[in-house]
Amino acid sequence: MANEIRKYEGAVDVIKTAILQSQARATQAVNQEQLALYYGIGRYISMNTRNKNWGTGAIETISKRLQQELPGLRGFGVSSLKNMRAFYEAWQTIEPNSPIAIGELKEKSAESANNLTESADNKTDVIRQLQLSNLPDFPLAEFLSISFTHHIRILENAKDSDERLFYIRYCHNYKPTTEALPDIIRKQDLYHHQDLLPNNFLATFPNYKQAYRAIRMFKDEYLLDFINVEELGMHDEEVDERVIENNIVHNVKNFIMTFGRGFTFSGSQVHYDKLGHDHWIDLLFFNRDLNRTVVFELKNGGFKVAYLAQLSAYLRILNDDDRRDHEEAPIGIILCRHADKDYAGYIMQDFRQPMGVATYKTADEMDPELLKALPPKEELLRVFEESSSKEE
Repeated sequence: MANEIRKYEGAVDVIKTAILQSQARATQAVNQEQLALYYGIGRYISMNTRNKNWGTGAIETISKRLQQELPGLRGFGVSSLKNMRAFYEAWQTIEPNSPIAIGELKEKSAESANNLTESADNKTDVIRQLQLSNLPDFPLAEFLSISFTHHIRILENAKDSDERLFYIRYCHNYKPTTEALPDIIRKQDLYHHQDLLPNNFLATFPNYKQAYRAIRMFKDEYLLDFINVEELGMHDEEVDERVIENNIVHNVKNFIMTFGRGFTFSGSQVHYDKLGHDHWIDLLFFNRDLNRTVVFELKNGGFKVAYLAQLSAYLRILNDDDRRDHEEAPIGIILCRHADKDYAGYIMQDFRQPMGVATYKTADEMDPELLKALPPKEELLRVFEESSSKEE
């Protein structure tokens, strides 16, 4: 019997893969259709409310009537209809001149329609779908891949189109929950810290594509709000660095989420003996996207040139003694409290190992106004734990 089971394991895997791929395509198609519908409804509402065709309370009346006409209908409350309008108005500039008409929403009585004409020639009386066509320099596939709720959270928290497109791509690539997204946009502020990391990647990576991938992966500044700042400043700098390290190790999942996808934790205070000399690496990770070991050296004070020499030594040892044949050379990041980043970028150009310098902030260093706008830490933790349990 066991032999029979093993005999068909390959067939089971093939069929299972086909099923999962089909389900993924079906889910994507449903999401695209929903976005197209919501965009069309948003246009319809926008044209009639902004042009004063409808009176006060029209959206409330329409939402209520929809619930009566279609019992059990969800997602068409007043706030949802207003979100559809916001969705359309934010992205109406991407639409071609001749969108595809997919249907019409006719009110069944003059009263509910607020005396709107029912002429098909009237553009305010037709719901049209967003045309699915390739647009120059617009990430249409990513745009259509994320949920409507993700789009709304992005619109609520990011104020210009370039920033919104950045987070659309981020959602497509990293799949954050809708609960975590406002925190990522407003608190971590990934958009304004992209491509700013002082580094020597272009000079030390074998090709520019790998270098740019690494540059986009790391920010120049990180918020480590899980560090217990009350423990800092009570000891010398070296002890404080161990406190920071221990906080990161105890919150390693949060730390990995801060840096992005593809990271696996290899250890802290990892020991290497080289020619009779001891070396202790603060934090060691492996990144699957880069196919490289990543070293994080923690410093509680400001940037010093000597840190680059220390990091370079670690990378040389890892490259010679620990790197597998299929792996790329290791990469190192110095994570310190503050740095003259222009100076750090200038100095590291003579180092032959790929490295960068980033700074970090703790919760006590955040703008008080921003802290007020964020949910309580306990609420963020609850949401994070719930999303983690769903993923598992």
